[in-house]
Amino acid sequence: MNGFKTAMLLSALTALLMVLGYTFGGSGGALIALIAAAGMNFFTYWNADKIVLRMHDAREVDAASAPEFYGMVADLARNAGLPMPKVYIVETDAPNAFATGRNPENAAVAATTGLLRMLSREEVAAVMAHELGHVRNRDTLVMTMVATIAGAISMIANFGLLFGGNRGNGGHAMAGILAVVMAPFAAMIVQMAISRTREYGADRAGAEISGNPAALASALAKISGAAQRIPNPVVERNPAAAQLYIVPVGLSELFSTHPKTEKRIAALQAMQGGITPASAPARRPSALDPLNRNR
Repeated sequence: MNGFKTAMLLSALTALLMVLGYTFGGSGGALIALIAAAGMNFFTYWNADKIVLRMHDAREVDAASAPEFYGMVADLARNAGLPMPKVYIVETDAPNAFATGRNPENAAVAATTGLLRMLSREEVAAVMAHELGHVRNRDTLVMTMVATIAGAISMIANFGLLFGGNRGNGGHAMAGILAVVMAPFAAMIVQMAISRTREYGADRAGAEISGNPAALASALAKISGAAQRIPNPVVERNPAAAQLYIVPVGLSELFSTHPKTEKRIAALQAMQGGITPASAPARRPSALDPLNRNR
């Protein structure tokens, strides 16, 4: 099913690029946009995870540099029946987490230092189980490609307005302005169509992997408000990155790529008692570990 979603996503975003190309350069511009889109799709398929991690200045950690956090992810990955993903920490006060990678064999999960400081150990485990749920459900390819390609569409639209909208032709200038407004909006519609249902699936998978839907519900409640209050520089630069996170950032409900957090919490609370608890991850304290702190 996700292969079909990916194909539909690429087709929709390629069409948006061609519309932009035609708006600013006629049939020749549309052809150039098609060629550029083909190259972009190929490059993004193989490199979207690297782009996303670099976008966040994510720092890879291992069993030596962050033993408790890394060990927690390792235990959860075993519970999920997944290969061990790469593990990253993002230095920012904004509490959030995301997963990336084109398949479970090439996956990575990341958490911010703000999230690690804010949540209890059980809540962090539940959040990371949610991200591993995205990996198991093979959502990560769609998520990372949307973030990179939709961001490129916004950038191209603004570039076209700057260099293609001042040709003395009022109709063409107006079309250019409309393209700048509508192309990012259309890309956001594509994001929302794919993103909202997948969050419920990852919540359920995360509850099964961690065995603790109540902890995931509690984590969502804690970080959803803080994620709106605390600035996120990555999303400010590239709004398309917002759909990567476990909770929405800086978007109204109308334009959010996620269901309402209250609905997700209610669904998780309804699961309580119906989830078989997973084995508790062993505690691995270390003075270097972001999770090793007094509570």
